[in-house]
Amino acid sequence: MTEQLIIRLGSSSLDPIQWLVWSAQEQDIIASGELPDASHLHSLKDRAGGRPVTALAPTSEIRMQWVSLPAKAGRKALAAIPFMLEDELSTDIDNQLFALGPRQGLRQAVAIVDKRRLQEWLDWLAEGGLVCNKVLPDVLALPLHENGWSLLKLGNQIMLRQDEWRGMQGEQSWMLAAIEHVAKQQVSPLTLANYSDIQLPALPSLEEQPEQLEMPMKVLAQGALGATFNLLQGEFKPKKQRTQQGSKWRLVAVLAGIALTTSLVDKAVQANHLANERNNLQLQILQEFQRAFPEVKRVVNVKSQMTQKLNELQQGSGGVSMLVMLSQLSDAFEKSQIKPQTLKFDVKRAELRMQAAGKNFEALEQFRRLAESQGFTVQQGAINNTDNQVIGTLSIRS
Repeated sequence: MTEQLIIRLGSSSLDPIQWLVWSAQEQDIIASGELPDASHLHSLKDRAGGRPVTALAPTSEIRMQWVSLPAKAGRKALAAIPFMLEDELSTDIDNQLFALGPRQGLRQAVAIVDKRRLQEWLDWLAEGGLVCNKVLPDVLALPLHENGWSLLKLGNQIMLRQDEWRGMQGEQSWMLAAIEHVAKQQVSPLTLANYSDIQLPALPSLEEQPEQLEMPMKVLAQGALGATFNLLQGEFKPKKQRTQQGSKWRLVAVLAGIALTTSLVDKAVQANHLANERNNLQLQILQEFQRAFPEVKRVVNVKSQMTQKLNELQQGSGGVSMLVMLSQLSDAFEKSQIKPQTLKFDVKRAELRMQAAGKNFEALEQFRRLAESQGFTVQQGAINNTDNQVIGTLSIRS
């Protein structure tokens, strides 16, 4: 996705909520702002454009720690983590979500959050018409410094990241006192990368490292989109959802696929003159047409009825140029074996934007080379590994 909505939630529904729309392609802010409280989240529905959002949750509501595992620990050992921590928690472990983070040897990172609190955050977003597919403790969105801590001020809140899986977040008044207390306990000076204009305590045991001042939500957005951890695990794991706009473009892809299949049918019949193959292929076309348009009860002429559906779609979305591009790119799709998951066509720029899945990075590269050999300009965006496949964002211009 070229654009992403990042929302920083509060501990209470009455807390102010900061938001930002980030363009991965332009590496710039599209829009940003602050809402008075959670009841105004519905105003961001148009900003999201039907795309899933990334939510940052206050770390003060989440317990993050490392757990020591036995040698050769397997799934059973990971499943036993809640019972290993039961004595350290003051609440029933059945009411807590134990989300697994990174693993270092025999050390497993775990984030613990009350299920009711997590569900409350998700309910705020759902009531605002927003689909959330990622929740991240806010301190994990701060830059990581191997030899020190990083600090960011957002409103009257201070976020402090201490290492890969440790941090604090809270009001400025007591957070500064906590930093001063911790710094005094250090044997060697504590280096603190300061991403805010806040004045830190002047202590010999505290070395401030001023960083470039940026909008706080920009710093958090860049860190959040690069983070691999997701608090939504187990019963909270996101379910695949289809938006109305996404379904529309998937329908375009189905129609384009039917058109390509029909063209291949004609060529096969002309080349081989095999009646049996023709009958079998026509049956496949009929089945694909009925699968794409279950509301059509009577199919008399597949080609004619498919053309009618294409014309209807053209009147609704101006997608003719996109279909032409898809037809011209059919050879690149076939040889690289990548499959589009979402499609969006910018009529003014004559640009096709899609999120595509392939077996590996080489498949996306092969598609790019094949498309460029046909005269297209291809720009690659973010690439992620998910479920044994590579998903990348591509922008294609004629």
